[in-house]
Amino acid sequence: MKMKKKVLFVTTISGFLPQFEKNDVFILQEMGFEIHYASNFKNPVYTFNENKLRDQGILMHHIDIAKNPSKLMANTHTIRQLKTIIERNQIDLVHCHNPMGGVTARIAAACSNKKPYVIYTAHGFHFYKGASLINWLLFYSAERFLAHYTDQIITINQEDYLRAERFHLKKGGKVHQIHSVGVDDRRFAPHREIAEKKRAEIGIPQSAFHIVTAAELNRNKNQKIIIEALAKLCNQKIHYSICGRGPNETALKQLVSEKQLNSNVHFLGYRVDMEEILQTADCFAFPSYREGLGVAAIEALLCGVPLIVSDNRGTREYAVEGCNSILCKAGKSEDFAVAIDRLYSYREERSEMAKSCRASAKKFTIQEVDRTMRRIYQDAAANL
Repeated sequence: MKMKKKVLFVTTISGFLPQFEKNDVFILQEMGFEIHYASNFKNPVYTFNENKLRDQGILMHHIDIAKNPSKLMANTHTIRQLKTIIERNQIDLVHCHNPMGGVTARIAAACSNKKPYVIYTAHGFHFYKGASLINWLLFYSAERFLAHYTDQIITINQEDYLRAERFHLKKGGKVHQIHSVGVDDRRFAPHREIAEKKRAEIGIPQSAFHIVTAAELNRNKNQKIIIEALAKLCNQKIHYSICGRGPNETALKQLVSEKQLNSNVHFLGYRVDMEEILQTADCFAFPSYREGLGVAAIEALLCGVPLIVSDNRGTREYAVEGCNSILCKAGKSEDFAVAIDRLYSYREERSEMAKSCRASAKKFTIQEVDRTMRRIYQDAAANL
C-alpha cells in the first residue's frame, strides 16, 4: 500500500493554522497528505479548539518556540524539537510561517536526516523601506542566509516579493506572491440589516459614528493613535471598538481613562464574529506601523467598510486614497483625527467610498489565492 506523504505546518503563534491556513490544509488533504501541526500551544493569540483540529485529522505537536528572537535558549530547544518531529514522523514537506517559525523550521529541516522539501510563507518581512538598522542587520541577514535552505518562498506584498527574488534559494527554488491567505467573500459581505441588533448587543448607540479595529493589542498595531485622535476631536458621537487582545491592553485602557474616553472606547476582546461586528462599522481603522498585508482590513473592505489606515507597504496593496481609504502617517494622531472627522462629517463621501470597497478587495479572496496555492503544492509534490 502506498504510504501517505506527510506535511508539517510550523507557526510561532498557536491558532495561526485554523485562523489563516484552513484552505491550505484542505488543499493538502485533498492531495492525500497527512497533516501535522507544530506550534507553541501555551501561547494562544487566536482562539481555537484543539479537539476540532484532531477531529479533522491534524496531528498536533507542542514546541517551545518563542516569538522574540532574543529567546535563544527556547528557540534552540525548538530546533531540536522540530528535528525530532521531522525524523520520527518522516515528514516530507515543511510549510513554515512567521519569522521565528521560518527560522527554527528551516534550520531543523536542514539538520534532519530526512531533509524535507521546505516552503516558507513570509507574512511581512521585518526589513523594509524605513525599517530600523537593527532589523536590517538581524532579519535581512537571517532571511538571506536561510533562503539557501528553502525550496519556495511565498510573499504577500510586492515589496517583499521583489526583495525575495534577489535571494539565492535551493536549486530550482521559486518565489511567489499571493494576495493574502485568502478571505472568504461569502462570510465577509455587506449585511447591514443586522447592524441595529448587533450594535445593541455590543453597546454602540444607534446614532453613533462607529470606528472598528481588529488586531492584536501590541505596539506595532498602534491602537493608541486612534485613542489620541479621538481625544483631539472631543466628539461624544464617535465610538471606537477595539477587537483583540494582547500585551498592550492594560496600557490602552489606562490611556482611555486618562483621556476620559471610557464611554466612547469599547474593548470587545478577541471575536469570532467579525463578519457581524463589521456590519456596525462606519469605518475600519488600521493604524499599524508595519503590515505585511493586513487581512482584517481586507475583511472590512469586503463588508463595504471604508478604511482609515497607516500608509505602509502592506496597506498599499489595497488602500486607494479617496477611493476606498484615507491614508495617514502612522505616528501622527493629527492625521487620524482629520481622517476620522472627514468621514464623520461627509456622509456622501463615506457612502461613495463604501460602494468601491468590495470590488477593490476581490483579488484577495479564497478563490484567487486557492489557484496559486494549488500550483505551489503540486510543484512541491512533484519534487518529493
